[in-house]
Amino acid sequence: MDNLFETFTSDPSTRALRPPSVPLITVDPYFSVWSPADRLTDSRTVHWTGAIQSMIGLIRIDGAAYRFCGPEPHSAPVMEQISLDVQPTRTIYTFNAANVQLVVDFLTPLLPDDLDLLSRPVTYVTFTVKSLDGAKHEVAVYYDVAGEIAVNSADQELCWECRSVDGLSARRIGMKDQKILNRTGDNLRIEWGWFYMAGKNVIAAAGPASRSAFVENCVHIDFDETCPRRADDRQPVLASVIEFGPVGSDAVSGHILLAYDDEYSLEYMGNWLRPWWRRNGMEGDDMVALAEKEYDSVDVRCLEHDRKLMLELTKKGGVKYARLAALAFRQGISAHKLAADTNGQAVFMSKENFSNGCIDTVDVTYPSSPFFLLYSTELLRGQLRPIMDYAMSEKWAFPFAPHDLGQYPKANGQVYGENDISNQMPVEECGNMLVMITAMAQRDGNSDFAQKYWPLITKWAEYLRDKGLDPDNQLCTDDFAGHMAHNANLAIKAIMGIGGYSLLCKMTGRDSEAATWQAIAAKMAEGWIELAKDDNHYRLAFDQEGSWSQKYNLVWDKLLGLNLFPDDVAKTEIASYLTKLNRYGLPLDNRSDYTKLDWIIWTATMCEKREDFVKFVEPLYDWINETQSRVPLTDWYWTSDGKQVGFQARSVVAGVFIPLMK
Repeated sequence: MDNLFETFTSDPSTRALRPPSVPLITVDPYFSVWSPADRLTDSRTVHWTGAIQSMIGLIRIDGAAYRFCGPEPHSAPVMEQISLDVQPTRTIYTFNAANVQLVVDFLTPLLPDDLDLLSRPVTYVTFTVKSLDGAKHEVAVYYDVAGEIAVNSADQELCWECRSVDGLSARRIGMKDQKILNRTGDNLRIEWGWFYMAGKNVIAAAGPASRSAFVENCVHIDFDETCPRRADDRQPVLASVIEFGPVGSDAVSGHILLAYDDEYSLEYMGNWLRPWWRRNGMEGDDMVALAEKEYDSVDVRCLEHDRKLMLELTKKGGVKYARLAALAFRQGISAHKLAADTNGQAVFMSKENFSNGCIDTVDVTYPSSPFFLLYSTELLRGQLRPIMDYAMSEKWAFPFAPHDLGQYPKANGQVYGENDISNQMPVEECGNMLVMITAMAQRDGNSDFAQKYWPLITKWAEYLRDKGLDPDNQLCTDDFAGHMAHNANLAIKAIMGIGGYSLLCKMTGRDSEAATWQAIAAKMAEGWIELAKDDNHYRLAFDQEGSWSQKYNLVWDKLLGLNLFPDDVAKTEIASYLTKLNRYGLPLDNRSDYTKLDWIIWTATMCEKREDFVKFVEPLYDWINETQSRVPLTDWYWTSDGKQVGFQARSVVAGVFIPLMK
């Protein structure tokens, strides 16, 4: 544990990454805890929404206590934080005090090729200690998690109980009045299910008293009071104490498990769905026991996964790009929930975090799709299949693709814009669906998914043929910019969708239709060039002379092998963009200095030269390190001062993996 990732922490050409907010627990939209500070002791840990979900960590060395996690008014001094390293599946802090080193490793094993493991709602916290001066030191570690993690607001009442988990010391805590899937919304925490802590000497206690007892080297006593109690009444916590005893120069480790059994995860078309890991009847205690049994093997698998992925990312775009992608990895997955539908199929639904709370939004799936195309098309199918089934049903009356399936956690039908035609995204969502279905077919090597829904995707292709080249006044995925007619980037998406449909025709044996649709797409591309051409770039809107915008949708022309546009179109745009970079990145278009993180990386992926790609990435790295907005990665921010405009903790940041598709 001394130097786990030396390759990525010792490079003299780049400073270490200082995340705006550091991922600690990253499982799903409800079980998600972050540290919004440079040092783990500088701020209370919070849910991604910013609501306090406190975790406190203390260490006792030769009878003297020190603090390594969270602020606390007691007298324990703060350990010196030596380093912070964010890897794809884990976050590692290193601390020193009193000639002892402590490494704290938060591991959430979100391996996308193992759905059972990915869906298991567990974060392992491993504590590794060793002597720095060669002498023996008596060491014990204390860690607690407040009951706030199991409620929406701290005035709600909690109950706690002891659990028997294959010899582990374990407790769980949850709301007295369970409100399963009771309400929808954005700025909400969970109101049902059970938070578990399991490991060594786990107790339920009053937080302030429990910490004071540890600092004073007293014996812990379980609650003997009758629950329930409010989460803000003497702060009920689950706490663990690991007694390492005398510690020398050889590192020794201990760990705890933090888990959340939500019992039911989503409501889909009126049916309550179990989390994927529960689909065959597994209970919370069984899940925790299995997670403990597999701790060693999971740890090794994740170490190897991260090592290989970081090397691949570094080779593709450099160390700064690798660190950016590592920070996006867990966020991109944990903004979804994996459940089993009534047929036992996987549904993997996103939440539009601090956007509008919509569930399974198509134009949120689209920017994150490169990650799932690379690592798990099954998870992408779990996002697309519910949309297709909904669009095939009587509930959907429009000739274009839906925007969403409801508001998290209820996926009972689109809510965006109250289904008013003026607030739909017709070209946007049709193009998104056809591009993703085509890319998925290419990755899978078969068109089975497309074939199942062929009449529907044909209808969407026809819609794009009729409406896509010069879109009327409508929204696109960048809906915060408002309605706009003649949107050049949106028109590219339509052309990519039609080109994709021609490939699907070919894959399904419809050769004559494939030729017809390929010709339609090629003719539309020729028309686009004439409509969008400006002096030394291409316009934001066909009727706005001198305007410009990122044409990030053009990246699919090469990724899908369509080759509908001459290479000079992308070259011209990249050359123009390089003259418009601000301190913290490339603006989205000429109307404002704000930008989108995901789209910058998509745009940069069109660069032919690695050095040009790096020019787009370096301002992003500076932004991450310097932004004053201490929230889980926002994808919408000002390129001038780096401040967040809106959105945070969204899945779209997984789109930064798109260069690996090239």
